Amino acid sequence: MELTGTLAEADWASHHPAVFGAAYRILGAVAEAEDVTQEVWLRAAAADLSEVRDLRAWLVTLAARTSYNVLKSARVRRESYVGPWLPEPLLTGPDAAAQVLMDESVSTAMLVVMERLTPAERVALVLHDVFGLPFGRIAEVLGSTPAASRKLASRARARVAAVQERPRASRAETERVLRAFKAAADAGDIAELVELLDPEAVYVADGGGKVTAARRPVRGAEPIALLAVRQIEIRRPEAFQIIEVNGHPALATYRGGELVWLDTVEITDGRITTFRRLANPEKLAHIGHI
Repeated sequence: MELTGTLAEADWASHHPAVFGAAYRILGAVAEAEDVTQEVWLRAAAADLSEVRDLRAWLVTLAARTSYNVLKSARVRRESYVGPWLPEPLLTGPDAAAQVLMDESVSTAMLVVMERLTPAERVALVLHDVFGLPFGRIAEVLGSTPAASRKLASRARARVAAVQERPRASRAETERVLRAFKAAADAGDIAELVELLDPEAVYVADGGGKVTAARRPVRGAEPIALLAVRQIEIRRPEAFQIIEVNGHPALATYRGGELVWLDTVEITDGRITTFRRLANPEKLAHIGHI
């Protein structure tokens, strides 16, 4: 079938979430995934698809091959990144501009772990475990063999297993803890913040060298509580709201209508075990202001 005219637009609309979803999972960056998605559309529109039997698989494979090339070149930039790296947040709730294929593999926690994989491992894992593509097709993307691709996916799966098995707090519980943390930080209530944090909690901030942020993870409930209060005193934010990013609630904090922080958390037994603060303005720009 030719990808032209009205039929082309209908076909593209139905497969766009999978194409963008594959690119975003591989790259962890919204802008780069959008560029890949646009390139896939242009190449598909110009291609002869008369022999294509599974259009979704064909498009996802093309997205993966393009993303793989981008990721290999991006590795050099990310190795020189200032401070901890966090994925570019994807707005997913009812306010999202576009739909994306959603599951736990697009969560912030999973994307952080996937960033530690090699590009080939990441592609193999996404294509096989998320999109169900056979290893023969994955081998074509990676320029390897089906057996080698299977080993890559298996190795990647073992490395992300801990995240997949980690208990996930409910949406209501996550929102409650985020609001309580915000209220305690605003009030300078160190004791309440310590109660909300696991004693072994870890705080990770991504400023990208663009704004002031901790260059290394901060560990322990009291140091994190003191840091949270100090940041409120310095930046004096004016407003906040709970939004949905990467399928989970996040706390968006604003000053002068500008988004200055986006906080996501992992919670176990009602306490925060991991607190991630994204402050890099370049990664926040597409979320928007109030």
